[in-house]
Amino acid sequence: MFSESSQVFADSAADYLGATDQRQRVRQLEDSDGGFDRATWQQIAALGWLSILVPEEDGGLGLGLEEVAAIAHETGKHLLAEPFVDAGVHPVALVCKSPAGALRSELLAALQSGETVAGVAWQERAGDIDIPPAPSTTYGLATQQLTGRKRFVRPGLADGWLVLADAGGEAAIVWVKAGAPGVTATQECGVDGSLTATLSFEASPAALLVRGDSAMAALQFANESARLAQAAELAGIARRALELTRDYLTTREQFGKPIGSFQALQHRMVDGLIQVELAAASLREGLALAGQAGSAHTLALAASRVKARCAHAATEVTRMAIQLHGAIGTTNEYDVGLYFKRAMLLASRWGNAAAHRRRYARLVETTVSHRDPAGTPPPENFPADADWDAMPEQTFRCGVRALFAKHYPEHRRYMPYRQSWAESKDWYLTLSRLGWLAPAWPKQHGGMGLPADKLIAWIEETEAWGVARCPDQGLVMVGPILMRFGNDEQRARFLPPILAGEHVWTQGYSEPNAGSDLAAVRTEAVIDGDDFIVNGQKTWTTWGADGTHMFMLVRTDKTVKKQAGISFLLVDLKTPGVTVRPIRNIAGEREFCEVFFDNVRVPRSNLVGELNQGWTVAKALLGFERLFTGSPKHSQHTLHQVEKLARQRGLFDDPAFVARLTELQLDTADLGAAYAGFAAIAKRGEPIPASISMLKIWSTETYEKLALLLIESADDYGGMQAHCKNEEIDMHVVAPLFNCLGAKIFAGSNEIQRNILAKAVLDLPS
Repeated sequence: MFSESSQVFADSAADYLGATDQRQRVRQLEDSDGGFDRATWQQIAALGWLSILVPEEDGGLGLGLEEVAAIAHETGKHLLAEPFVDAGVHPVALVCKSPAGALRSELLAALQSGETVAGVAWQERAGDIDIPPAPSTTYGLATQQLTGRKRFVRPGLADGWLVLADAGGEAAIVWVKAGAPGVTATQECGVDGSLTATLSFEASPAALLVRGDSAMAALQFANESARLAQAAELAGIARRALELTRDYLTTREQFGKPIGSFQALQHRMVDGLIQVELAAASLREGLALAGQAGSAHTLALAASRVKARCAHAATEVTRMAIQLHGAIGTTNEYDVGLYFKRAMLLASRWGNAAAHRRRYARLVETTVSHRDPAGTPPPENFPADADWDAMPEQTFRCGVRALFAKHYPEHRRYMPYRQSWAESKDWYLTLSRLGWLAPAWPKQHGGMGLPADKLIAWIEETEAWGVARCPDQGLVMVGPILMRFGNDEQRARFLPPILAGEHVWTQGYSEPNAGSDLAAVRTEAVIDGDDFIVNGQKTWTTWGADGTHMFMLVRTDKTVKKQAGISFLLVDLKTPGVTVRPIRNIAGEREFCEVFFDNVRVPRSNLVGELNQGWTVAKALLGFERLFTGSPKHSQHTLHQVEKLARQRGLFDDPAFVARLTELQLDTADLGAAYAGFAAIAKRGEPIPASISMLKIWSTETYEKLALLLIESADDYGGMQAHCKNEEIDMHVVAPLFNCLGAKIFAGSNEIQRNILAKAVLDLPS
């Protein structure tokens, strides 16, 4: 989740926090006055945690939010009692962004050393998520006195507070010491035992730190930085709660077996795992965006997106943890309850998940975000070989849109169903001629070698433009497999025809009675001299009627366990003995086929990998397939359709619709973040891990939610078979739902994916 340099901070924090039972310290906090240990705070200061954001010229480390988040993630996992984010991030960030001056220097030195514990007081009512434009708390520039009230101030016990006030019609941040005349702090206890204060000021003496636009900018930076750190803490809470629950399920026995062997509990755990990994992906991408943020708007957008995801993950996973622990989970003696209460408090602070979704919706356009570039003349040529890492993303996106504007047929935008080879061949060959056919392939094999961020941008622009998917299994499956498992002769023989559009590949995995149980394949290949003789049947072959070649699993040894006797074979479908029979799907399309093999001769040189080692190749290919299936492109396409329908029917005026749409927008954005992480693994040439199954689940189930929202939002048009076009609507409404029903099944059904994750990732018992 974190870079190598930031992981050093995380590891150091884990070592320090793990040396003491922090959860027992939290229990002691609940039984005491709700304060925290000053000696521990001094130790935290000595470790440099409070100096991370402070510039080097001010005696700090001069680092960034990623290092802060790395530590905050560990404080969440270990349940640190001390208010690292409230007192170690929030006020430090605020002072750092204030103009130079004696008070700034004095505060930075005191905060870094741990000598002074401070908080930030800016909220005046429950639900404040943005800075109040006209705070009711007032500060007299002449009298240097503060009057008013602030709510939800943390830490509740502090040496002083940085307070937002109105100073003659403009914002000001002033420093008020605890115990000063006229200062009253009324503490309330949070569910985790920590204290929150209501501060009242009656002509209290205060020192001006910053005023005007600089004050607003400094406070906004501090608020968003603290939210990102808080989100990291929530992500740590979610991860540790999941780990504790997994450990419990492997040891607690009921009915003579570990309860972790019960499939219902395993699937609950997998859903928790998905939330944890989505939170990690969202946090990783949000921190990267914050690090590049050139505007307060961008930083706020990142903070709301990440807080919404991490707050949801932490509250969902901790509630699930209590349920799966049973009665013991409801006791204060057991740790999961402590994580649940901390998650509750942090999730509600500075805006809960729902509030941040609403804020996110305000910060972004509610219409399609990727519009055709107005006034941008399409270039005469489009480089297939460039320094993609150095190219600004917006420049790349504009180039992609210009390519589509010049070359993609207007009448073929937003096609409702998968396209045949005959329908899409011209576009495939156009991309081939331009060198843009294989954006994910390495350059040495004829691809573009796009980095993960540009690959995501390519997918997003493809979907935003409504570019139809071509029969592309050669590109997304055969090519990567040959690059990894094939030999030089096979790569030279098969890769160029894929790029040239001469070979159209289909997949020969599923058979009758061997769908999700893929190792049960019975199609047999018997060695006969330099050939295999293949007999059997494959079914659910996508684009089978268009295919020229098939990659398939065949049984080459019946005497060993079923996974061990399988080989991976490439077959020319024009070979005598091959029969293809189309199957019409429920949408009426001839998308699938059955393929029969009757004494079909296949050269032994078409064997990929070693004989009887096809299961290894198959698992790798399923990884690539699940990576492709887990792409955000289908969800993005349907999301654009929902947004288009909303504009046609005026649905953006309905707050309930906007709330649902925003949640799915964020689900799709976090899907993209998770996909980028796995795409980066594939690009490095590393094996795709079993956790790729979570991507397939989230992708297809998000796709389905969007398809259902599209149908529901279309009202009566939600039951019409064809494209609906009149004064109310212009859309093919039902196509995404028909498409997503299959997506949840192929490449291994989502139920099978949950079984895989339960065993291979969570290591739950059988």
